[in-house]
Amino acid sequence: MLLALSCSREVRMDLPEGVSLWGGRIKDGSAMPYAAGFTADLRDNRSNQTAPLLLTSDGRYVWSDSPFIFTVQEGGVSFDSQVEIVKAGETLADAYRAASAAHFPADGKLPPAEFYRCPQYNTWIEFMYNQNQEGVLEYARGILANGLPAGIIMIDDTWQEDYGKWNFHPARFPNPKAMCDELHRMGFKVMLWICPFVSMDQYQICQEIESVGGFLASPDGSGPYPVRWWNGTSAVLDLSNPKAADWFRGELTRLTDTYGVDGFKFDAADFEYYPADAVAAGGSVPGWEQCSLFVQLAGEYPYNELRAGWRNAGKPIVQRLHDKAHSWEDLAKLIPEMMAESLMGFSFCCPDMVGGGSFGTFLSGKTDQELIVRSAQVHALMPMMQFSLAPWRVLSKENYAAVLKAVSIRDSFMDYIEALYKKAATDGEPIVAPLEFHFPHQGFASVKDEFMLGDRILVAPVLTPGTTRTIVLPRGTWKADDGQIYQGGEHSIDVPVDRLPYFERL
Repeated sequence: MLLALSCSREVRMDLPEGVSLWGGRIKDGSAMPYAAGFTADLRDNRSNQTAPLLLTSDGRYVWSDSPFIFTVQEGGVSFDSQVEIVKAGETLADAYRAASAAHFPADGKLPPAEFYRCPQYNTWIEFMYNQNQEGVLEYARGILANGLPAGIIMIDDTWQEDYGKWNFHPARFPNPKAMCDELHRMGFKVMLWICPFVSMDQYQICQEIESVGGFLASPDGSGPYPVRWWNGTSAVLDLSNPKAADWFRGELTRLTDTYGVDGFKFDAADFEYYPADAVAAGGSVPGWEQCSLFVQLAGEYPYNELRAGWRNAGKPIVQRLHDKAHSWEDLAKLIPEMMAESLMGFSFCCPDMVGGGSFGTFLSGKTDQELIVRSAQVHALMPMMQFSLAPWRVLSKENYAAVLKAVSIRDSFMDYIEALYKKAATDGEPIVAPLEFHFPHQGFASVKDEFMLGDRILVAPVLTPGTTRTIVLPRGTWKADDGQIYQGGEHSIDVPVDRLPYFERL
């Protein structure tokens, strides 16, 4: 039986020695489980998903319908506002399952199978701010010519004429219908990058939207609130106004109907882009609620992808991690942040792009081949795998063969991965999880360089340069990818560049 503690006066929760704490913001995943001195304000989503949820290794969860600030101290956690604290059982899994059932139950629906049955491809790192028809088609042909399967291809920012003017740029995409038709003939699904911003230079579009009160307004009544984001200053759609949402849907429907576009990469909607003093049609609508409305609208399109979110778990929404740099430091963040996504209920998630998705780290033109291979291996047994930088273009023959091997390993596990997807859609069970989730109270809470795929496969990718690593296995007998049998405990193993170590519990 769940035991709910009174929240009328509760602003502190005991955290006895040996009890670990996860949750809140996905981008804090590398700090989980949290140590004394850590603090976070959930009103800042740090460019990724956020949930008003904390979980403990002794079976408790913390929930609030609104963001809160929490601070981890020696022996406890303090909160700046009232929260609900529930004693659900004795383990991290008990806490997660109770929170999921109570606050974000799985709705039984899956994202389209293309998201997980084969790699995804995003054109961002190949073309950056020069997306173009010839390049996209050449990229797609390169995928097939180099032994990778067709899948979802996402055409990123600058395919459009302007922000809010959602037409293919006529100079860069002279015949977008022919392009989409050709991509479909090759076996690809086509998604386009979009955002909730409208360039304030687009006078006619702005007038149309402003006439129905479709923008966040300046408090002085002077017009749309100019919001500064990474590509400049724009007006931002106020999705608390149904007319603004209808305008946006109309634009997206036109793209699907006219060109056969299959779906959209819904970028931005970070809390910070909805200023507290902006005036919304729905009254006081904080940034996290506007973000949630953006996610809900995205959910109307089965082929969707987002990297910002507020709650919204338990649904067939495709989430991805925030852009990662082309660095070993950011490679090491993938596993803990993906585990954090799963523990917050975002089961259908993607660890950014193989090799990194932060374009600034590629501007020098230099790439680390070993890093790209190890990144592909991390992706291989995650819920989703996404390429952007064309690995066949930058890797040696041997290193590219290692990437193809990682893809083939994923293929060999596809029945298992699909079964985990169906289970997640049915009962919310995480697809990937920390070792502590399945092996509680055995000293694995702080393991951040291994993860469980379901309850049977332990995955231990290489996250640093070199060809050896130390693994830790829970009690019992485990069969490794190379056929060797191990007993629980710590082991040093050889990991040549083409090896992805994984272990099946026997």
